[in-house]
Amino acid sequence: MFFIVRHGNTFEADTPPRRIGSRTDLPLTAKGVKQGELLGRYFADQGIRFARVFASPLMRTRQTAEAILKAQPTLPPIENAEFLKEIDHGADENQTEDAVLDRIGREALLAWDQHARPPKGWIVEPDERIAAWRALFAQENAGAATLLVTSNGAARFALMADEVLRKQAEKLQSLKLPTGGFGIIERGADGSLVLKEWGERP
Repeated sequence: MFFIVRHGNTFEADTPPRRIGSRTDLPLTAKGVKQGELLGRYFADQGIRFARVFASPLMRTRQTAEAILKAQPTLPPIENAEFLKEIDHGADENQTEDAVLDRIGREALLAWDQHARPPKGWIVEPDERIAAWRALFAQENAGAATLLVTSNGAARFALMADEVLRKQAEKLQSLKLPTGGFGIIERGADGSLVLKEWGERP
């Protein structure tokens, strides 16, 4: 099973959130750390024991992974995974949502959130990301739980990496994961991938 987690909060409640990507390496807020710890307790209470853990090199994802692992009886190493790194928002990096909407328009943002089609000027490398997800899914999992801690822009390409998952994702209102949220992908009895959860929080 694959547990795909978006990192916790990086903005305080009184700070307007901005589009931060691969060029803006922010740490978690205190609430963000608590979100990670809550995820950890939730998974542990479900009897989930992670055999492997992947995270992008950004602080916010690694700190979230560390917070989740506090609730695990054993601590697998956190493996670096570049394909989990957040995208580069180009001219929209570090801009408020209103400023981003003014530049790219609502339709472009909806295409991104519903179909993973990048707005003009964003550096996303979807083919490389999809190939990396496919390679991961192709590895022998044998029912073991794999934790992947990533960012909002990167997580959605898990759903684009498999035709069955892509069709299941069409039923979602959005491909976005909320901060401190997660999705679960597992293999069915016939070997196909199944989207069990997406956009859930503990």
